[in-house]
Amino acid sequence: MTRSADMSSITSMPVDKTKRIGRFYFGGVASAMAACCTHPLDLIKVQLQTQQEKVKVTTLVGRILKNDGIMGLYNGLSASVCRQLTYSMTRFAMYETVKKQLTSDGSVMPFYQKVATAAVSGATGGFVGTPADLINVRMQNDVKLPKDQRRNYKHAFDGLYRVFREEGVRRMFSGASMASSRAVMVTVGQLAGYDQIKQMLMGSGYFKDNLVTHFTSSTLAGTLATFLTMPLDVMKTRMMNAAPGTYSSLGACALDIGKHGPQGFFKGFIPAFVRLGPHTVCTFMFLEQIRMNFGDDPK
Repeated sequence: MTRSADMSSITSMPVDKTKRIGRFYFGGVASAMAACCTHPLDLIKVQLQTQQEKVKVTTLVGRILKNDGIMGLYNGLSASVCRQLTYSMTRFAMYETVKKQLTSDGSVMPFYQKVATAAVSGATGGFVGTPADLINVRMQNDVKLPKDQRRNYKHAFDGLYRVFREEGVRRMFSGASMASSRAVMVTVGQLAGYDQIKQMLMGSGYFKDNLVTHFTSSTLAGTLATFLTMPLDVMKTRMMNAAPGTYSSLGACALDIGKHGPQGFFKGFIPAFVRLGPHTVCTFMFLEQIRMNFGDDPK
C-alpha cells in the first residue's frame, strides 16, 4: 500500500464523538436549556425561602395555579435564562478554558486543580450574574405578592433597566458577595464534582462515555452541590428580596434566619435539592450532547 493510500485511510477513519472538544459558550447554552426545564422548581424554592410562615409545597403550588394559572409557574423565565447566559456561561467558559490549557499534553487534571479552578470560575461567574440573579428572584417572588404590590417587570431586560434607573448600579449588585460565595460552592460541586466522579466511574472499567455515565455523574454532582450551597442560597435569596436597609450586613441576615434554629438555613431544602439535582443532570446531559455533535474534533 502506498503512503498516499495510508494517509487516505487515516483521514477517512470516523471521529470518536465522545472526544469532541467543547467551545467556551457550550456550558452557558446547556445551562440555559436546563433552566427552561427546571424553572418551576426554582420558582417554588425561591418562594418557600422567602415565606415567613411554614407552607406546604402543594399549598404553594395550588395558590400559584389559582391566582396566575399554569404560566405563573414560569414567571421570571426570561430572567432565569439571562442569569444562565451570564453566570453559567462565565463559570463554564473559565473552567473549560483553564482545563483545556492544563491538559493540552494529554495529562489528567488533579482533583485539587479542579476544585481551585472551579472556585475561581464560580466566584467570577457569581459576580457577573448578580444583576440577572436579582431580577430572577424578584420576578419569581412577584406572583405571591398582592397585585398592587408587584413590581411587574415585563421581562429580564425591563427589570434590569428599572433597577438601574430607580435604584442605581449599586443595588444591581446587592448580594454580590453572597452570590459569588454560593457560586463557588455550587461550581465546585457541579463542575469539579462532575469531572472527578465521571473520571472515577470510567476508570473503574464498568462505565463508558455514554448517557448512563453522564446521568450517574451529574446526579451525584447535583447532590453534592445541594449540600454545599443550601445555607448560602437561603441567605442570598433573603438579602436579594429584602427591602433596602433591612439587613446591614451578611451577619445580620444570618442572625435573623438563625432565630428559629439552624434548620432555618435549610428552609426549602427538598425543593432546592429537587431543583438543583435535575438542573445539574439536564445541564450536563445537554452539554455532553452539544459537545458530541457540535464540538471541535480532537487535535
